[in-house]
Amino acid sequence: MTARSTITPPVRSTYRHGDLHRALLEAGIELARQGGPEAVVLREATRRAGVAPNAAYRHFASREALLQAVRAASLQAVAAAMEAELATLPRKLSPADFARASVRAVGTGYLRFALAETGLFRTAFAASDKLLQGTPELSTAGASGLNPFELLGAALDKLVEAGVMPAKRRPGAEFLAWSAVHGLAMLVVDGPLRNVIGPQMQQVGQRLLDMVEKGL
Repeated sequence: MTARSTITPPVRSTYRHGDLHRALLEAGIELARQGGPEAVVLREATRRAGVAPNAAYRHFASREALLQAVRAASLQAVAAAMEAELATLPRKLSPADFARASVRAVGTGYLRFALAETGLFRTAFAASDKLLQGTPELSTAGASGLNPFELLGAALDKLVEAGVMPAKRRPGAEFLAWSAVHGLAMLVVDGPLRNVIGPQMQQVGQRLLDMVEKGL
């Protein structure tokens, strides 16, 4: 994955200012990219879009509304990074090897995104009382139609289908795998391991994925 991901906000109706909704969303995404969720401020987004602050309220009623849209776009970008890793897998692998490789691919894509797009990663998984699921206009899915959590679940299902994981161990496995990988990402992105293993994130990440696979 490249060091800078591409996020394409959903296409909206055209307004007098061009597509102001899209312009505000793109400004919000860039703010998040530079400074994480705390940097997503509606007034600054309107300044970057070149319009008066009042114009923004037709499209985003509050700073929280803009942040939720940026968060959805960030989750889409995480999903795209995971899908990009899955797309590199050789199709001639045995079902068991392909299933193992799929789990590793979603974890690798997740960790790579965390390092390459730290601000968007923090925004995607920032604490929020608002749920994005069930909100069609705020899709969090990648090209496959699956969001990051669903991509992980699909990879784990392959383990069961290939006979690698006993079916009785499948329930809740995504929570364990996600917690382990996300924990490492946050310890490096925002925690005490930034300077300790930051430069060796990919190597350490692969060892972690080994542990996750064996633990499943």
